[in-house]
Amino acid sequence: MEASLWNRFKNNIHLRRATVLVMIILALYYVRTMMNTILLTFIFTYLIVHLVRFVQGKFKHVSDKLIVALTYLLIVVLLYFALRYYLPVLVKQVTKMTKSVINYYQTNDVGWLMTQLHKYVSEKTISSQVKSSLTALTAALKGFGSVTMSFVMALVLSFFYTIELKEMQTFSQSFLKSDLFGWLFEDIAYFGRKFTNTFGVVLEAQFLIAICNTALTIVCLAIMKMPQIFALGLMVFICSLVPVAGVIISLIPLSLVAYTVGGIQDVIYILIMIAVLHTLETYILNPKFMSSKTELPIFYTFVVLLFGEHFFGTWGLIVSVPIFTFFLDILGVKSINSKQEKLQEARKRIEHKRLEK
Repeated sequence: MEASLWNRFKNNIHLRRATVLVMIILALYYVRTMMNTILLTFIFTYLIVHLVRFVQGKFKHVSDKLIVALTYLLIVVLLYFALRYYLPVLVKQVTKMTKSVINYYQTNDVGWLMTQLHKYVSEKTISSQVKSSLTALTAALKGFGSVTMSFVMALVLSFFYTIELKEMQTFSQSFLKSDLFGWLFEDIAYFGRKFTNTFGVVLEAQFLIAICNTALTIVCLAIMKMPQIFALGLMVFICSLVPVAGVIISLIPLSLVAYTVGGIQDVIYILIMIAVLHTLETYILNPKFMSSKTELPIFYTFVVLLFGEHFFGTWGLIVSVPIFTFFLDILGVKSINSKQEKLQEARKRIEHKRLEK
């Protein structure tokens, strides 16, 4: 009887996969403290694997190990130059920008408003705010150290995965041959392919969109002769990683800096620039970079971002939409296919037509 129930469970694909998906979610929740490392490792591995396939598509005889080694060597060199030259400039520009904004609001009518507010705020309240600010600063420094460690570990793990890409694939496929739990590893592989196709494609597209938005924004800011372009460009790039809302989020600091530099006229220019970038992202960049129509209505996007930020924090703003798209694909509501799957489907259709003839 027990063997019969077990066989019925294994043969019921929908129930079996639902059970495996719940197990995966519970396992990820259990190791949630390592989520930074897990997500960064996946992102780095996904990008490097696609780079290897792209290069080998152009130059078939180039070794994948050579491509991976040169890529990570380039990453290490770029990180060195970024820490050695770019980081001091960035810190200097951020400090200068912050001081200029504070000085502007202290020497204008806003400074009078702040003076009036201080009259009604007790010293006890100010001291408690200072203590809470110091606590938040300490937590931020700890968080920065944790993210830095996760970044380094993700680079190392993704390097060892990609440098032995063929060996990893061969070894991983051996799990599918297990007599006892082969079905479990098949379902895990199924969800892995789905996750890579949905999460990876959406994240890759958003990354490319962020690069385009940042480049166009830097050009516009240079034309407007805005100060501290490097710092503003980095801020725009990070905000642009958030789908739809990222452009709007970057509007607030850009408007503050623009008002400090050129008054209300520059703020209007910034508003026009953000409106143009948002239109460009919605109607040109998204259809261009998305391999299939995965755009969500704006209402759904904002709801997903709100829940993502609530449950996953800052990471939720970046990964919530790809994860939501993944579940839409799993549920069969809206699927997204990778380029390889599209080629396979096209080949099957061609083969089917040939057999019909």
